[in-house]
This record gives sequence, structure tokens and C-alpha cells, in this order.
Amino acid sequence: MERVFSGVQSSGSPHVGNYFGAFRQWVADQQSADSVFCVVDLHALTVEQDPAQLRSRTLETAAWLFASGLDPEVCTVFAQSHVPEHTGLSWLLECTATVGELRRMTQFKEKSKGSESVSAGLFTYPVLMAADILLYDTDKVPVGDDQRQHLELTRDLAVRFNGRYGDTFVVPEAVVPKVAARVMDLQHPERKMSKSVTSPLGTIDLIDEPETIRQKIRKAVTDTDGEVRYDPEHKPGLSNLIELFAAASGRSIEDVTASYDRYGPLKADLAETLVEVLAPVQERYAKITADPEAVPRLLEMGARKAGAVASGTLRRARQAIGLLAP
Repeated sequence: MERVFSGVQSSGSPHVGNYFGAFRQWVADQQSADSVFCVVDLHALTVEQDPAQLRSRTLETAAWLFASGLDPEVCTVFAQSHVPEHTGLSWLLECTATVGELRRMTQFKEKSKGSESVSAGLFTYPVLMAADILLYDTDKVPVGDDQRQHLELTRDLAVRFNGRYGDTFVVPEAVVPKVAARVMDLQHPERKMSKSVTSPLGTIDLIDEPETIRQKIRKAVTDTDGEVRYDPEHKPGLSNLIELFAAASGRSIEDVTASYDRYGPLKADLAETLVEVLAPVQERYAKITADPEAVPRLLEMGARKAGAVASGTLRRARQAIGLLAP
């Protein structure tokens, strides 16, 4: 059985972009692959964090994963910081990567632009991401299209390490969802919907009440020509809504587009579809968070399962590179 790995940052409340672009796909993957999913709380440290808020958000993010349908008896769900092999392998890979490669990372250039001081972690976190993936002999990585560059770095580091020190890592492949791979901000459709960027009307959080969802969709940016047409270049706002509708309903983009000739009815039906799809997820979230010990217990179970695999991979990499056995 192929192994699938992916992760989500604990940097804020999960939103519909996370759900349709990642979580729902992960739920499907667990039925057909040996699936490992991680709340990457160490990645959240690339910017200054409030400790209590970070702990709360890590638990919240994990709760939404379970509420979305991830079954801890079927797949592995854990917090990155609970498995120390992630940072152990990251150092070996940092010594394999080059400064030039990391300087070319688009997200680093975007997030550091105009800032006089950024953390070293922001520069090197693509290497930690590579360690996350390679620790689990991963075959497939479900990623948004904005993460393809990081996955290519992971592949390059695996190939380079294998070439220098012998066959050590599985070289993973990217899997990008065909629909809603990148849900955009409803108010700023030129940028991705984000947990870490404040955009109250542009982001639909999974916790949002039905009326809040309706309001945000109603106020979503479109354009003035009134023609229902999927055209991401010239009509990014409307195209984002169409793609979100297709993902939520299971319909094709062409079918959604052909069903409407006005923006208002499209928005109204999209809002009701989102309310309907998210209702059972929100119910499961309320149930699992009613027991404050439930999520920590499930994460501990997942960390034990993940650690059993990760420790073997790190031991193999340490031996290959020439480190003495402890």
C-alpha cells in the first residue's frame, strides 16, 4: 500500500480552503493508502507566537481534522513537535541543501519582502518540511499548487542524499487536487485564503455560523459585467466562487457555470451548499471538543505510531551519513 503524508499549520482557525483543498482529500486517502497526517506546529514558530494561543490552535486544528473524518484507527494523526525525529532529520538535510536553493523559495521571498528582520526558521523551514515528508518513506504528498516548489526541493534533497550516501529515502511525488486546490480570499481573489492573514470577510472559517457564511458569500468580490463565466485571469473573484461551488457540490466547473446567468442566485446557492456540507463537520467538532482530553489522547496515540516509523528512518539516515550509533 502506498504511503501518503501531508500536514497543516496550527497558525489559525481552519477555513474552507483547508477543508476542500486538503482535509476532505485526506479523508478519502485514508481509505486507499497508508496515510500519515501532521499538525505542523514547529512550522508555526517561523513567526513570533503567543505560547497559550499556539497550544490552543494546535488542539483546535487537530480537532478539525478528526471532525472532517480522519479516523485515528485507520490513519496516523499527530503533532509534529511530539516526534523529535523531525528536527533530527532536518539538520542532516540542512547540511545537504544549499543557500541558493532556499533563496529561490517563492514563499520565503514573498513573506520576507520589505522586512528588515526575519527569522532564520522562515529561511530554512522548507528543509524541515522535507524532513517531515522523507521520515515516513512517503510515496505521495497531497499539496496545494503553491507548495509544488517545496515538494520539488524535497525530491532534490532525497535524490542528492541518496546519490552521496546510498539509497536512504523514498523520492515522493506530488498530488494536486483537480478542483479547489487553491481557494482564494473572497475579498482579495489575487491571494490565497489564509489562516494567518486577517481578512474577516474574505475567509470562511469552518466554525462560522450559517448566517455568517451567507453574509460572506453575499459580499464576496466579483466584477461588474454580470456574465457568469469561468475566467480566472479576467474574472478571478467569480471564478473563485465557481471553483468553490464545484468543490463543495461535487459538480464540474462547466456544470456550475452553465446553471447560472446571474451572480445573485449563484452566490445564494453556493452559500446554502456550504452550510449543508459543513453542518456535520461542525457537529462532530462540537462533540469531540466537549471532552478536553479527547484530542490530546488521540494525538499521543498518533505520535507513538509516527515515532515508530520516523525513528527507523532517522537511524538509517544517520548511519548512511556516517554518524556513530548512540
